[in-house]
Amino acid sequence: EAEEKLRAQKSYSTALVASRREPPPYGHRKGWIPRSLEDFGDGGAFPEIHVAQFPLEMGRKKKTSNALAVQVDAEGKIKYDAIARQGQGKDKVIFSKYTDLLPKEVLNEDAPGLQKPDEEAIQELTEKTRAALEKQVSQKIAAAMPVRAADKQAPAQYIRYTPSQQGVAFNSGAKQRVIRMVEMQKDPMEPPRFKINKKIPRGPPSPPAPVMHSPSRKMTVKEQQEWKIPPCISNWKNAKGYTIPLDKRLAADGRGLQTVHINENFAKLAEALYIADRKAREAVEMRAQVEKKMAQKEKEKKEEKLRELAQMARDRRAGIKSHGDKGGEDSEARERDEIRHDRRKERQHDRNISRAAPDKRSKLQRDQDRDVSELIALGKPNPRSSSEAQYDQRLFNQSKGMDSGFAGGEDETYNVYDQPFRSGRDMASNIYRPIVFLSTFRFAPDKEFSGADHGQRREGPVQFEEDPFGLDKFLEQAKQHGGSKRPSTSNRSKDDYHDKKRRKE
Repeated sequence: EAEEKLRAQKSYSTALVASRREPPPYGHRKGWIPRSLEDFGDGGAFPEIHVAQFPLEMGRKKKTSNALAVQVDAEGKIKYDAIARQGQGKDKVIFSKYTDLLPKEVLNEDAPGLQKPDEEAIQELTEKTRAALEKQVSQKIAAAMPVRAADKQAPAQYIRYTPSQQGVAFNSGAKQRVIRMVEMQKDPMEPPRFKINKKIPRGPPSPPAPVMHSPSRKMTVKEQQEWKIPPCISNWKNAKGYTIPLDKRLAADGRGLQTVHINENFAKLAEALYIADRKAREAVEMRAQVEKKMAQKEKEKKEEKLRELAQMARDRRAGIKSHGDKGGEDSEARERDEIRHDRRKERQHDRNISRAAPDKRSKLQRDQDRDVSELIALGKPNPRSSSEAQYDQRLFNQSKGMDSGFAGGEDETYNVYDQPFRSGRDMASNIYRPIVFLSTFRFAPDKEFSGADHGQRREGPVQFEEDPFGLDKFLEQAKQHGGSKRPSTSNRSKDDYHDKKRRKE
């Protein structure tokens, strides 16, 4: 057998082209390493060769890749449109070349591509369409029927087959084979083997439009900076907690990519606002000047009126009749009526108070309602000061025990100052009176002047005599010289009238 194999190898080596590679026989495998499938033949690995071996690709990790095989067109150029044709039908028209974008040539009317098909071509295409539609309809009807007849088998087909592996060890030494292909009989009652109601994903969409790129050129630094897209940085969220510089945050805002264009209406608006502001300032200034002038005139008018009233008051006080006065008797009568009306109102007011609270206007109550300074001026407080030290009498109240200081056990009540500090009548004797002057009677209210009547002690406010200097007589004489005959009035009524005039002025 070994000699026959050697003879066969020699005969094979004399051939021009070796059709098959086989592993070398035993004894001749030194330095030989099996690499391809043909090195293993139909057998397994060689245990005497200590190298990783994968007979029939068993144990080798398969490398899956979606890379397409390189295809070449008739001119020997690489067909790059194979990427766009992947998954598409072979008859689908795909525009992927520059020539596809060019317009077609305008052909003559007699060109064969523009001629209508003849009657035979139309009839043939019609028959094919009818047969395809009938086939689909018959399949739908047969699938809907509960029992259907067996499908008619197609005739047998004969295929001539030439195997790629030629040799004595393969295909029984034959170079070609004839295969008879017969359709397998299908049982009409057999249920469907596969689920045909599954939703199949639709095929790939139309390929994208071709993008014609210009020849590549070197980019400048300016173009690189223009194409630099800043990262997306939010002004509200920072989930990772990164510290983002301010320049990066401003760059992410996209402000540098925008050109600022100011509308001309802004200038118009600013000018209009400026003019309106100037007009408003002028109007306000003019209004202020007018108001100032009016206020000045009003002030001058009031001053003139006050000056006239003061002059009239001085003239009336002096008893001189002004040149412009007419009907002096009527004015004097009016003045007397006003005085009488005021006196009547005062008396009515006193009666109302005495009727509402009779004890309030008594002499004792009136003295209590007076101010401390009035009591001191009128000499009501007791000038004598007690030399004894004064204590709070509540400190000596020990008869009540613990209830005296805690208000009967009620801690929450706030009655610390439940009584006046000094409720006696001699309060004014020790208030607003220095201790140094208490021993002397220099400022005592009851100290009389030199030459005064020491025997009579007054009580109440100071009283004056009516007209001790004879002013009424002097004024009457002056009025008589002036030509007016004015009836005499009491001194008190005239003083009250002039006081009221002065208060009004």
